[in-house]
Amino acid sequence: MKLYTRHGDDGTTGLFGGQRVPKDDPRVEAYGTVDELNSLIGLAVCSVDDDDNLLAMLESIQHRLFEIGADLSTPRKPAESATQGYVPRIDEDRIVELERWIDRVCEGLSEMKTFILPGGTELAARLHVARAVCRRAERLCVTLSKTEPIGDTVIIYLNRLSDLLFALARRANHRACIADVPWVKPRGD
Repeated sequence: MKLYTRHGDDGTTGLFGGQRVPKDDPRVEAYGTVDELNSLIGLAVCSVDDDDNLLAMLESIQHRLFEIGADLSTPRKPAESATQGYVPRIDEDRIVELERWIDRVCEGLSEMKTFILPGGTELAARLHVARAVCRRAERLCVTLSKTEPIGDTVIIYLNRLSDLLFALARRANHRACIADVPWVKPRGD
């Protein structure tokens, strides 16, 4: 099979099920941003050196993001439940898993007393970039959900994932003995 099909040369792309939509369709923007997020997490994986737990977490998240991409590229029927059809759908268990990971990652981190700027170690910076793209994916899914059913768990999963990526960035700095970069309120004139 060839990599190129020429089907998208007219500015459209195919969804699962055969429907063609413009490449700037809100659904395509949403799953395209989830794909971008997945790629950024792959980039963060390249910076993980000796933390098997983090590596396993990030690889698991990449699989879940692939499932979310498939979910978003498959229009739901209005009465469809989260488990119907052949497309994997994120369920509540995956959200609970993220919450457990967040709690575990935050153990031993100092209490936050100010906003934190992205930075510190290379791994932390990569995780912060992934977090920012995760928030964009979440916003795009919220926009899509106003016009089409996408399932409640997708937005919740992305919300929790952005929190986990933030916590992981802080943990990466902590493990490297590098302080988080605090936001400093500007002095008044």
